[in-house]
Amino acid sequence: MSFEEQFYLSGMNGHSKAAQTAGRKLRDQLAAGEPCQLMGAHDGLSARIAVAEGFDALWASGLCMSTALGVRDSDEASWTQLLTIVETMVAVVDAPILVDGDTGYGNFNTARRFSTRAERIGAAGISLEDKIFPKMNSFFGDDHALAPQAEFCGKIKAVKDAQSDPDFVVVARTEAMIAGLGVEVALERAQAYVAAGADAVFIHSRQPTAEQIESFMSAWNDRAPVVIAPTTYHTVTVDDFKRMGISGIIWANQSMRAAFAAMRETCREVKATGGVFGVESSIASLKEIFSLLQYHGLDTDSAKYASFTPVRTEQR
Repeated sequence: MSFEEQFYLSGMNGHSKAAQTAGRKLRDQLAAGEPCQLMGAHDGLSARIAVAEGFDALWASGLCMSTALGVRDSDEASWTQLLTIVETMVAVVDAPILVDGDTGYGNFNTARRFSTRAERIGAAGISLEDKIFPKMNSFFGDDHALAPQAEFCGKIKAVKDAQSDPDFVVVARTEAMIAGLGVEVALERAQAYVAAGADAVFIHSRQPTAEQIESFMSAWNDRAPVVIAPTTYHTVTVDDFKRMGISGIIWANQSMRAAFAAMRETCREVKATGGVFGVESSIASLKEIFSLLQYHGLDTDSAKYASFTPVRTEQR
């Protein structure tokens, strides 16, 4: 039996297709044979836009949510703040959401509490990384010390033991290559994390090419689904990743960076010209926003509910 079949069946336990949980939806996508593409989102609006444009799964990015809150991706935002944002995403889209859980915000117990809360609000799963708390964003600086392997395995075990829905997906992210320890250490750690119960692994690299990813995949032997975030090796295509055997591709921060650039440019233009006449043609119309958020549904519902007289039945 292939790892895709094992991964798909591992959470079934009698669940029907008609009653799919968010975790089951994500499992289906990761086992589909085509790489699952998860678009990064940082609030309800970015989640709605991603789904409207065809993405079937989302990545609730710690970097993007922290940035939207105006703080740094170094555990400056609390996990309760971030899960409050995730909850707004879950409320407005049906797509499964994989939540960036950083290091689990401390030890096995904080990781367990974070995961339990994420499951309760309807997330499809969480990703935990094997760095020391508090962590720094992987693309900044060179101080990326890893937690002891056994300690991180304990976090994974605690999280898996605490979950209620067998479909809930726990992804173990190794930062070995970010820390400069190479592919061999990444392989060793990823294997240990799967043995500890992780449903998938997330291998992270900040090299300008996918050479490290290819090396890892050539030695991985389909032990579990592999997820990546090609932020720096951005010229590689989905077809290339499919050929490597990648199960999930996270477009982790492009949506937030696009919004950042657009907001900054709009502010500069308005400030420089003393008016909005120079930006009106390049920004979204209110009509477009109203359409995405389905304002028209309020008119329909108003006609149905604002004044309702029930039909009386004769009493016998």
